[in-house]
Amino acid sequence: MRVLFADKLVDRARVRLASAGFEVRVEPAVKGSSLLAVVQEWEPEVLVVRSTRVSAEVLQSASLSLVVRAGAGVNTIDLGTASARGVFVANCPGRNADAVAELTLGLILAVDRHIAAAAEDSRRGVWNKGEYSRAAGLKGRTLGLLGMGRIGQQVAVRARAFGMHVVAWSRSLDADRAALFGVERAERPEDVASRADILSVHLAASPATQGLIGRSVFDAMRHGSIFINTSRADVVDEDALLAALNSKQLRAGLDVFSGEPAAKQAEFTHPLCAHPSVVATHHIGASTAQAQEAVADEACRIVEEFRSTGRVPNCVNLSTRSASTHALVVRHLDRVGVLAEVLGILRADGRNVGEMENTVFVGGGAATARIGLDGAVSAGAMAMITGLQQVLHSSCVTLMERQ
Repeated sequence: MRVLFADKLVDRARVRLASAGFEVRVEPAVKGSSLLAVVQEWEPEVLVVRSTRVSAEVLQSASLSLVVRAGAGVNTIDLGTASARGVFVANCPGRNADAVAELTLGLILAVDRHIAAAAEDSRRGVWNKGEYSRAAGLKGRTLGLLGMGRIGQQVAVRARAFGMHVVAWSRSLDADRAALFGVERAERPEDVASRADILSVHLAASPATQGLIGRSVFDAMRHGSIFINTSRADVVDEDALLAALNSKQLRAGLDVFSGEPAAKQAEFTHPLCAHPSVVATHHIGASTAQAQEAVADEACRIVEEFRSTGRVPNCVNLSTRSASTHALVVRHLDRVGVLAEVLGILRADGRNVGEMENTVFVGGGAATARIGLDGAVSAGAMAMITGLQQVLHSSCVTLMERQ
C-alpha cells in the first residue's frame, strides 16, 4: 500500500510505516497543482496531510482511498467530494490538546502580565516597571470557554489549577458533562461572555460555527476583559473583534488569523497583528515536539488499521444515521456464493443496500446476515430468497424510526 505524506511530519512516522511494509513517499512542499500531479503520477492509496489543502481534483484520483489529517480539524479537505467518491477522511482528535491548552494559558498570562511588550521594551533598553505592574492576576477570576471538546477540557483543568472559576458553553454540554469537567454551564455564548474576565474560544471550524463569535458576543464582554483564540480564525468575526478592541478596550491573545500564509516563512500583515492590544503568535498551538509525535503515531495507527481491517478509526465522513427503513435477516449455511445470490435477488427487486453485516456461528457451519434496505422486500423476492438451497430462514422487518 502506497502512502504519500504531503506535509512535514516527524520522521518516526515514515520509519514506522516503511518498517511495516508500506511504500512511503514524503513530499512536504507539494501544494495545489503540484500535489495533484504527484497523486496522479504515483497513485497513492493513502494521503496524509497537516495544513495542505486537499481539493476535489485530488480526491477524484482513482487510486485514493483514505485521507488522514494529522491534526484535529478537517476544514482543509473537500469532504463533499470525498464522500461522493467513497474516500475515507480521518483525523487525529485530541492528540494536540495538551499543546494547544498550554499555549492558551501562555497567551492568557502574556496578555494579563504584558509580557510581550515588557520584553520588547527590555530589548530596547527601556525600564518601565510602573507600566507593566498593572496585571489583574488569574486567581479568583472567571474564565469563559466557548467549546468543550478535548482542548477546552484541558484548558479548564489548567485554569482550575490557577484558582480560576470556569463557565462554559458548547452545543453538546449538558449539566452532567459540565459537572464532570468541573465547569459551570451557560445557555448561550453571550452568557459566557458577559460573565467572563477572560473569554477563550475552542470551537471546530464548520459552517455552523463560521463567524459565530461576532458582535453580540463582543458586546456582551466586560469592558477591559481579555479575548483568546487558539482554535480557527473562521469562527470569529475579525471586524467585530477589531471594533471591540477599540470601543471596549479589550485585550487579545490570538494564534490564528484569516489569510495566513501557507508557507512556513512569509511576509504577513494583518490589522489584528498590528493592534497594540493584541499578543499574536504564528498558528503554533499544536507545534510542540510532544504533540507532533502523538499526532504522527495516531496517523500511523489509522493507516495500519485501514490496511489490516478495512476499517478507519476517527473517520469523519461516514454516516452515523442509517437511511435504511427495513432489514432483511437471513440465516444461511456458511457457503461460498450464498450472499451473492441474495444480493442478486435484491437487485432485481429494486432494493438498495444501506449496510450489511454477516456473523458466523461457533463451529462455522452457519451464519446470519443482516442487510439494511431502503424499503420492504416484495413477496416474490422473499419467496426466492427463502427457496435458496443454502438458506435456512429469512425475514424482512420494519425498522423503528431513528430519533
